[in-house]
Amino acid sequence: MKYPLVFKPLYIFPAFHFKHKFNHSATATGGSLTFINLKTRKLNLHNTKAIIALAKQILYMKKIMIAAVILVSLPALAQVKEGKIIYERTMQLQIQIADDNPAMRNMIPKERKDKYELSFSNNKSLWQRMEDEQGDEMNFGGDGAQIRFVMPGSDDISFNNMDEMKKIDQRELGGKIFIVTDSIRRLNWKVAGETKTVLGHNCMKATAQRTQESMRMNMDNGNMTRQKVVDTLNIVAWFTNEIAGSLGPDIYQGQLPGTILEIDINNGRNTYRAVEISEKTDAAKIKEPTKGKKVTADEFAKEREKLFSDMQQNGGGMRMNIRSN
Repeated sequence: MKYPLVFKPLYIFPAFHFKHKFNHSATATGGSLTFINLKTRKLNLHNTKAIIALAKQILYMKKIMIAAVILVSLPALAQVKEGKIIYERTMQLQIQIADDNPAMRNMIPKERKDKYELSFSNNKSLWQRMEDEQGDEMNFGGDGAQIRFVMPGSDDISFNNMDEMKKIDQRELGGKIFIVTDSIRRLNWKVAGETKTVLGHNCMKATAQRTQESMRMNMDNGNMTRQKVVDTLNIVAWFTNEIAGSLGPDIYQGQLPGTILEIDINNGRNTYRAVEISEKTDAAKIKEPTKGKKVTADEFAKEREKLFSDMQQNGGGMRMNIRSN
């Protein structure tokens, strides 16, 4: 005949969680269990194996939970804190000649490609065209006709401070250089569930819209006219949280909780795509530009308006769009 023994009831937890009153080696691997006494109750010793199995299961589940936390934390620990991203910009050219000559039209390039460099460190960035890229002039044409096209803003430099949501641009306008201070304005982004990989970095898709004012200059029978046009731009961006900061190409900085590696504006009219990422940069060179006349954004807009008026008086040879923001 077996007699049940009388014990105080036992609740089992891993030993590192509670202050123990005494330890009992309960597992084959030597793991200790803590027995916490609460009140007197009968316990059948034949259930000890089940209690030990339950303890093993608890320890196993905690190991899984710890591993899961480590895996989730790895991307943050592996974030690129500073470095350099090379972007390739592809811009579809929309050039219209007043004299719609098919031969001349066929000589006009359909797109232009440039490479830009984004250096970043300590939540600050510097955006500029790479030094070995072509200049801001494009010349094309055949015998008897040559066209010179100047790309505005090709040599602009943009410094962005994401902590202060402030940007300072060095901009060229009409042969003069200005230092323009303005705030970073976030767009109303919608993050979709789509993902893809860009240069080995996991990216998420986000979409937004923004309006952009352009001044359309048109020459007709020797008379130049200008018209302000407001365009709605549909933007698709792919960003990653594996690169620290709210970075991106051109004016698309301080926008998303991560770094934009690809962006498409109006179905390919203008695109930026990261082609190279380096974790090395000279952080001392990431600073505000100082060369030029310091103006506010409103003062720069007045200077631009004056330039438009001068262009209208002097005339020109083709229709073009000049961005106003």
